[in-house]
Parts: sequence; C-alpha cells; structure tokens
Amino acid sequence: MIVLDVEASGTNYAKHSIVSVGALELENPGNRVYLECHIWDGAHIEDDAMKVNGFTHEQITDSTKITEAELARQFVEWSYSTDERTLAGQNVSFDRDFLKAAAERAKLSWPFAHRTIDTHSLAWMHMVKRGVQPPIDPQKRHSKLNLDAVLNYCGIPDEPEPHNALTGALSHAEVISRLLYDKKILPEFEQFEIPWK
Repeated sequence: MIVLDVEASGTNYAKHSIVSVGALELENPGNRVYLECHIWDGAHIEDDAMKVNGFTHEQITDSTKITEAELARQFVEWSYSTDERTLAGQNVSFDRDFLKAAAERAKLSWPFAHRTIDTHSLAWMHMVKRGVQPPIDPQKRHSKLNLDAVLNYCGIPDEPEPHNALTGALSHAEVISRLLYDKKILPEFEQFEIPWK
C-alpha cells in the first residue's frame, strides 16, 4: 500500500498545481519518497493554500525546481518499487486526483486504481465499533474527523504547521497501522501510546 500526501497551490486539480508530494510503502516504511516542484505554467495560486503548506510564491515558481510533470514521472517510477500500489491517506481522493491530473498533463500513463483506502473512513468505523460517537460539525451536519482529529483519536498530537507532504504521509501511515493492526509502525511516533490498548 502506498500512503501519500500532496500539498498543492489550491484545491482544484484542474486549476492548481502540486507543489510537493510525500509517500511511503506501508509494508516497508523505510521505502519513502519526497519531491517538490514548481507549478505548471498558468496554474492558479490560492493564498489560503500557501498558508497551509508554508511555501512562498517564490518557492513554488522557482524554475530551478523540477516541473510538476517531472514530479509525477518520478512518483510513478518510485511506485514500481512497491509490492502493492493501492493509494491510502486522509481524504486520499484529493491526492490521487492531483497526481492523476499531473500525470495526464505530462502525458504519462496512470498505473493506479480508482479504489483507495481513506483514513477518515477507517477512523469512523473504528470509533463506531468501539461505541465512540464520531464528531459531527453541528453547523454543516457532517463529519469533523479531519487529520488532526484522527491523529488525536490514535494518541498522536496535531500535525505540525505548516503542513509538509512527507510528514502528512507518515501521519497517515501511523494511524492506518494503529486503526487496522493496533500497532505502532514508525519511530517518529513511538513515544505516543495507542489509547485503546
């Protein structure tokens, strides 16, 4: 399983660009990749997205960095080093769709399936099976299980800010291991106990 996280210049994969991707193989967590790129020509930039990922306009338009197309190529190439390529993460359809759009813009073939494993769904199910009420936003009347809520449920502090794609991927992998197998997987989170054990 490939656990990944994408940071982007906005939230719409058709208008915005990837700025970084981090990933690791769940079954072999030492097999990791982290890539940064400059945005594709004409990509839009949302200031709110830059606040989340901490990149500056200068950093994401720096032409000395690899292109988004090269990032997509290197990510796909790295994925061939994994035994199983199901994509996983928090709201991973966002990450998958950004990478797929980048691959299409680069005219690369897309080797990943549409099916994914979402930590939000895993955490929701884990809570329900334990008799814990998942948090609901009272105004919007939908789930409030964002990554920080899932991390906290699994005994881990909030994701550091600004967000980093590799840190995000590591966080997703750790909660997947805890939710599915009741075990810690990464040394970065060893000091945090699993609350339900």
